[in-house]
Amino acid sequence: MKQALATIVKPLPDHLFRVHGVNAEMRWEAMSGQGYHTPNDRFFVRNHTSTPLIDATTWRLRLHGAGIRCPREFSYDELRAMPSRTFDVAIECAGNGRRFYGTQQRDPVPGTQWGLGAIGVARWRGVPLRYLLRQVEVRPTAVDVLPTGLDAPFEGYGHVRRPLPIDKAMDDVLVAYEMNGEPLPPDHGFPVRLVVPGWVGIASIKWLGDIEVSTTELFTPWNTVFYPDITTQSVKSAFELAWNARLPVGRFHILHGRSWSGRGRIVRVEVSFDGGVSWREAEHHGQHLVSAWLPWHVGWAPRRTGAHVLMARATDETGARQPLTTPRHPYGYLFDAVVRHPIDVVNG
Repeated sequence: MKQALATIVKPLPDHLFRVHGVNAEMRWEAMSGQGYHTPNDRFFVRNHTSTPLIDATTWRLRLHGAGIRCPREFSYDELRAMPSRTFDVAIECAGNGRRFYGTQQRDPVPGTQWGLGAIGVARWRGVPLRYLLRQVEVRPTAVDVLPTGLDAPFEGYGHVRRPLPIDKAMDDVLVAYEMNGEPLPPDHGFPVRLVVPGWVGIASIKWLGDIEVSTTELFTPWNTVFYPDITTQSVKSAFELAWNARLPVGRFHILHGRSWSGRGRIVRVEVSFDGGVSWREAEHHGQHLVSAWLPWHVGWAPRRTGAHVLMARATDETGARQPLTTPRHPYGYLFDAVVRHPIDVVNG
């Protein structure tokens, strides 16, 4: 699959990100001690084209289509004056974990070779999409909602856009204008973006400018060519450790990590220090949110020096548990296998 890469407005500090072209992946060690939310300057960046700089005073959100009775436009100030909601929600690229198809399962796939850092959890504030749809009197015959971004057209495919079924649009989707208590940064969709809990990141359209409501099923390149047949995110876990981290032998370490699933709450996390031979249940702390992640920790005192492999696997409330291997996806999406995290135990 052919991909275009983003242009980042501001240089990204190396200690916070791994940069793939100009896509920026969060470093998990940069989340250590950061609290529940991913700081804005650590949140991963994945754009199809370049980041637009939009004037909020002239920006408008247009709602139209056969599925509504009263088409209209909303200004930024009008949106901010509406009843708002605040949610903690994860946004995760569909290709998060893609490189492990090759490095771990020896079956590489094309696309940006993300580790596990193409995810972030922020506190988003905005207007529920259902509130806007009610303002324009959505018809009972409405089928799909098509949000479109204001970034530049992607090659010959037009503006980035991906339909949502009306049931999802009327459920928990947020038209967000704040991220962690601040106006959205340009790379994350200023002035307004969608936040679609539980779904792959492409559904959370940035730089939102247009919403069509249709009475028929809609198709775009972003649900046929690039992200076909995927919606809900899979179960994953990550340690808040650098890849090949060095830990002193003979000391007691508290290892931290986070687990998440688009299907439901995480109910159990197990950790292995011997490459999967044995497993220990980790302790949970923090919030048990459907739409975000569960922080956890586990104690370990390594007794020998040398290479070790750490593994973490989570189970969500639907019973879905991370497998040891996962079937190859032709585009590298939805990698959910337990990741083998290498570390070195050293003297001192």
